[in-house]
Amino acid sequence: MSLVALPFYQKRHKHFDQSYRSIQTRYLLNEYASRKRASSQTSAQSSLQQRSSAQSTSSRSSARGATCQLCAKRASASEEEEREHEHRYHSQAAAYGEAKRQRFLGELAQLGESVQQARSQARTTLDQYSLQRSVGDRLEWERHAFEERMSRAPEILVRLRSHTIWEKMSVRLCFTVQGFPTPVVQWYKDGSLICQAGEPGKYRIESNYGVHTLEINRPGQCDEAVAAGCSASSSPSALAFQHVQRPAGGCLHEGVAASLFGGRFRGDEEPFHSVGLPIGLPLSTVIPYTHFDVQFLEKFGVTFRREGETVTLKCTLLVTPDLKRVHPRAEWYHDGKCHGRQYHSNEYHTAQATGRAATAVSTVLVSAAAAVQAGMAVDGGPSAEAPGQELSLSISTDVAFTSTCYQPARVKPRMRWWLGAGRGSLNSAALALASHTSDVHTSPDADPPVTGAPGAPMDLKCHDANRDYVIVTWKPPNTTTESPVIGYFIDRCEVGTSNWVQCNDAPVKICKYPVTGLFEGRSYVFRVRAVNSAGVSRPSRVSEAVAALDPTDLKRLQAIHLEGEKEIVIYQDDLEGDVNIPGPPTNVQASEVSRNYVVLSWEPPSPRGKDPLMYFIEKSAVGSGSWQRVNAQTAVRSPRYAVFDLAEGKPYVFRVLSANKHGLSDPSEITAPIQVQDSIAVPSSPGRVLASRNTKTSVVVQWDRPKQEEDLLGYYVDCCVAGTNQWEPCNHKPIGYNRFVVHGLSTGEQYIFRVKAVNAVGASENSQESEVIKVQAALTAPSHPYGITLLNCDGLSMTLGWKVPRFSGGSAILGYYLDKREALHKNWHEVNPSPVQDRIFTVGPAYDLTFCEVRNTSLVMLWKAPVYAGSSPVSGYLVDFKEKDAGEWKTVTEAATPNRYLKVCGLQQGQTYVFRVRAVNASGPGKPSDTSEPVLVEARPGTKEVSAGVDEQGDIYLEFDCQEMTDASLFTWCKSYEEIADEDRFRVHTEGDRSRLYFMAPDKVDIGTYSVSVSDTDGVSSSFVLDEEGKSIMAQTRCPAPLSPALPLKSDLAYEILEKGQVRFWLQAEPLSADASFRFVVNDREVSDSETHRIKCDKSTGLIEMVMDRFTIENEGTYTVQIQDGKAKSQSSLVLIGDAFKAVLEEAEFQRKEFLRKQGPHFAEYLHWDVTDECEVRLLCKVANTKKETVFKWLKDDVLYETETLPDLERGVCELLIPKLSKKDHGEYKATLKDDRGQDVSILEIAGQVYEDMILAMSRVCGASASPLKVLCTPEGIRLQCFMKYFTEEMKINWYHKDAKISSSEHMRVGGSEEMAWLQICEPSEKDKGKYTFEIFDGKDNHQRSLDLSGQAFDEAFAEFQQLKAAAFAEKNRGKVIGGLPDVVTIMEGKTLNLTCTVFGNPDPEVVWFKNDKDIELSEHFAVKVEQSKYVSLTISGVTAEDSGKYSINVKNKYGGEKIDVTVSVYKHGEKIPELSAPQQAKPKLIPASTSAE
Repeated sequence: MSLVALPFYQKRHKHFDQSYRSIQTRYLLNEYASRKRASSQTSAQSSLQQRSSAQSTSSRSSARGATCQLCAKRASASEEEEREHEHRYHSQAAAYGEAKRQRFLGELAQLGESVQQARSQARTTLDQYSLQRSVGDRLEWERHAFEERMSRAPEILVRLRSHTIWEKMSVRLCFTVQGFPTPVVQWYKDGSLICQAGEPGKYRIESNYGVHTLEINRPGQCDEAVAAGCSASSSPSALAFQHVQRPAGGCLHEGVAASLFGGRFRGDEEPFHSVGLPIGLPLSTVIPYTHFDVQFLEKFGVTFRREGETVTLKCTLLVTPDLKRVHPRAEWYHDGKCHGRQYHSNEYHTAQATGRAATAVSTVLVSAAAAVQAGMAVDGGPSAEAPGQELSLSISTDVAFTSTCYQPARVKPRMRWWLGAGRGSLNSAALALASHTSDVHTSPDADPPVTGAPGAPMDLKCHDANRDYVIVTWKPPNTTTESPVIGYFIDRCEVGTSNWVQCNDAPVKICKYPVTGLFEGRSYVFRVRAVNSAGVSRPSRVSEAVAALDPTDLKRLQAIHLEGEKEIVIYQDDLEGDVNIPGPPTNVQASEVSRNYVVLSWEPPSPRGKDPLMYFIEKSAVGSGSWQRVNAQTAVRSPRYAVFDLAEGKPYVFRVLSANKHGLSDPSEITAPIQVQDSIAVPSSPGRVLASRNTKTSVVVQWDRPKQEEDLLGYYVDCCVAGTNQWEPCNHKPIGYNRFVVHGLSTGEQYIFRVKAVNAVGASENSQESEVIKVQAALTAPSHPYGITLLNCDGLSMTLGWKVPRFSGGSAILGYYLDKREALHKNWHEVNPSPVQDRIFTVGPAYDLTFCEVRNTSLVMLWKAPVYAGSSPVSGYLVDFKEKDAGEWKTVTEAATPNRYLKVCGLQQGQTYVFRVRAVNASGPGKPSDTSEPVLVEARPGTKEVSAGVDEQGDIYLEFDCQEMTDASLFTWCKSYEEIADEDRFRVHTEGDRSRLYFMAPDKVDIGTYSVSVSDTDGVSSSFVLDEEGKSIMAQTRCPAPLSPALPLKSDLAYEILEKGQVRFWLQAEPLSADASFRFVVNDREVSDSETHRIKCDKSTGLIEMVMDRFTIENEGTYTVQIQDGKAKSQSSLVLIGDAFKAVLEEAEFQRKEFLRKQGPHFAEYLHWDVTDECEVRLLCKVANTKKETVFKWLKDDVLYETETLPDLERGVCELLIPKLSKKDHGEYKATLKDDRGQDVSILEIAGQVYEDMILAMSRVCGASASPLKVLCTPEGIRLQCFMKYFTEEMKINWYHKDAKISSSEHMRVGGSEEMAWLQICEPSEKDKGKYTFEIFDGKDNHQRSLDLSGQAFDEAFAEFQQLKAAAFAEKNRGKVIGGLPDVVTIMEGKTLNLTCTVFGNPDPEVVWFKNDKDIELSEHFAVKVEQSKYVSLTISGVTAEDSGKYSINVKNKYGGEKIDVTVSVYKHGEKIPELSAPQQAKPKLIPASTSAE
């Protein structure tokens, strides 16, 4: 059933609570009821008085005849008095009614005057408001025009001057400008706008009292340029130029440009003025098109919260440029639906310290589901007053949110837009759009009311609302860690109250329920609770309020136009006239059928009348003949009703009666038989699940949709750490697409995923588990190399070196490509066509400065020896450093270090430093290396260090863990920062994200500094200094005091399940001595040998075992075996808790039941199937432990299935053949065994996938037995046939023509019968020539048969088709007798015989009658009649004995004809009627066309 969405008036309906039923309302209702009762009592009294007066009159008239004249006169006088009294009484009542009517008319006139006066006052107020607004706008324009007359073009008073500066020396450029309005300045470099946000800290712009400065911090070669300063306002602009260069002798030529554009903000807004015009013009309302740049400086990430908590999402943005007239706006989206908009407030904070206006805007939006807060700022650089545009959203939901920030798009000209404190119209503006999306995951781990209870249902919605009826739907919760949901309870609550009423007594199993018994006109909200074996969940969120209203009320309204422009709105009921008893409802049908209820719907009667309608529903079991009223206690006001308590599997019929205060209508038409059953089924499980890498903490999971996805609500994804079998839900709300990103996973851990589909009935079976996947970042392209250094230059060649990319992208670096260009050109050219492996290209100073082990106050610096050593060998190195912005270099050590590494200590945490290295030889220090990249001295969060230890075998090792490694990451162990290559003294063992360096033979030569680094990470490294003291400590640890020796074990404690369901725990050690002892400990309690725990030990083999006959739920816990043999000890434990224990318990119970089952007759092999060579499906099963009394039966759908032969139980194999399998063979097949020892059942359901597999297996046999293609010509065309043992249209076949697949159409029809498949080519032509192929697919292979229908084969077939077509045409149009003549006629002498038949032919046939093969001469005795060239009759008047004989009719035309003989037998009056066989239809004899032509 397609649910009916709530109409528009439900969404706009104002849902009042019970407060609207106030005291005044109740007083008015009571007064109305009392007046109605008084009027009814008055009418009753008047009728009673009329009856009494009539009775008295009759009594007096009856007595008048018996009285005298005096008495009669007195009686008449008394009657006159009574009539006068009644007349006075009626006159008073009429006067009272007239006074009451006049009072009502006066009140109505006063009310009309009040309404007219209110309208007049409202119109006056609106006119005044409009006039005030027009005056205000006029004054505003005049103020702008006045200021326009005062405008003055920018004039530069102090111009920019040229500067010559040293490299890395800061410079400040200044100039002064004046103008009105105050110009706004922007700085340019070589014609490009300088953006402070693009290069933070590079530029500093200030504007104070008309003096504008640009400070360039540490300019380099790239800053050489021509500077231009331009200012503009509403007058012509002005320019200033400047050149900045360096002096000769090692300095740089520097150049900077600045441009100024004018215009100031006038009050709270700035209009755009005409440029270059001296006269004042009206203020333009058009904002020229401008590009806005929106950048996310800070984003919110994936967020996890518990159910019931509140989460706040924030993001910071930078919007450039900032315009006061165009205010930013932000929108938050909740699963693609706009969740709320954020507009600016009227509070602004402007900062001019940076040379650009920065505006901070703060807004707050609160809704029923979330609270939205936003702060916005537009700034050109870092500023304390303008920290950026910040947006935040507080929510309590469990879905993804998208924040989108942009400037207002092109606004319609008539739209009113608030500009600061005033108003204006915007014609156009610029659009800048930026968005960021992330997920918010809510886990339903809030404390449930009962431990193990399911989560709350979600997404409550109401449909098909009516006067007293509504349908509630919801989505089921995920129950991965809880027991399955067995049903739901639905609660309702009237708006304005807190009283929740449960709507259903028993839990409903599907996610849909019709709620009845609502009160018309009241508003309700609903909630749902889930139930499982542990208890009831928390209630869901309440639904939106829905009002119990009749949706057809609006349809029954009609508007009637009166004179002029007036019209009245009335109900259609008012036009139907007086309708007392309504008609029966129409179109009664079952709009929804489920296992628990049936929803009936119908159309109201027409005409229905003015009185309120009620409905009564009656049901009847099919075949019972009796009707039972369903709603006898309560009447139904809606044309919908849900009928519960129907017997499952029993058909019912229903009818509906309508009623009003006048009476009950006739029953409606009876519905068709309806049987309660589920209209939708549980979906099938999803297909193949594929997990792929995404980030360090997330995985992308994709899967194939299920084959049966009827009314699917979504999917649930579960994950499990590989090897634990502890499944956890990944999403707590069904997702509607087959792709999901699972966040919050542990880096480096291995996971398995599975998926299940969900619809209103429930969840499907779990899909197949995905392959094991390790959580790590996806493979990407490597980052760029950096630190390119010139190592040597001899005039002919250059030697370059560079550093390894910081990130390899998850895979090893394969090589490098070099490009070159001349300094004054922009085109790059490739140097090496093939990649180079080394990071040095040809052959200075030391180079390749790298850093590792960066901590809060120290770091380790490494470099490579210079390529060009000079006149003598290098004897050491000096390391210099300084802070990033400082100018003086400091040397780390006074003496040169002989190593190519140095640990620099004493640095300041949080500071950024740069370094350089100078090589030293006999001639002194050489040229310093290139300055390194800046290094921030601060330890990374979660930094780990190398640890030392001794393993169980006493070997000394160094160990390091790294959680951030990828597939391409490698551990590199070094001694003195040179990779270790001595395999005799060291051994490296790496497992997962942990690596150990073992010392094979520790000695004094092993003293030194050991370091480890992890490639393809963000510089993860650490070191360990092994000195004499540390070595001696580890040596002592390696040789501890003598301990008790460990008893070696061949195998740890394990378990196995025996045949009878017994559980055997066993352990095997080395052979034990006779004095050895052992004990079993279960849950810290020693277990001795007993009937329940049989313990034994074979000391010769060291085998110790314990057998438990009955393994129950009480045996969950830890099992330990402790062994002691002399001083040697050992123990082994086995933990059986949780899922591990459940698995053992289930397997033990299964084996025990299997043992008990096999004590009687049982199936050695359960029911299975195969396909015979004759293409018959054979059901097979093997039986065992049978005897003569054992009874074997075949059943289909619990009905005995008769077979021709009895099963041979002695042979042990039972078979059931199903020939020519088709859909009618669908069903559940059972094989049963039974005797006095017990019984066993084997079930096989032929449906779904099993049936499809059978069809494929039959296709394999049929494909192998398929005959070559044969040609059969028919009047319709040419038919290609392929004979096989069996064919059904459910087999997967295809026909091909010239290797192109043929689809069945009017020209080429595909079909078949039980013994063949065919392709009919209708009306063949030349284009149908070619090779035809028939293909049948058996699930693995394709079986093909081909035929070349061209050349002579096609010509012969086409000629035969033409002949058959012509013959068929002739047969269709030849003359023939359609019917009406018997083969024998018996008639009495003297009667009239009439032989009549119908003939057909095209063209119309010729009809000739014969008697005894001779023409009949027409006369009064014989008359032939032909009507409409179709009806032919032969009439014999007054038959005699001579008229007996054979009569024939010949019907023929040019295509042929036929002849029919009729035998006529005439008998005399009084004679016995001849005994003849019953007359039959006369059989025609064909007349060929040649004969007819003669």
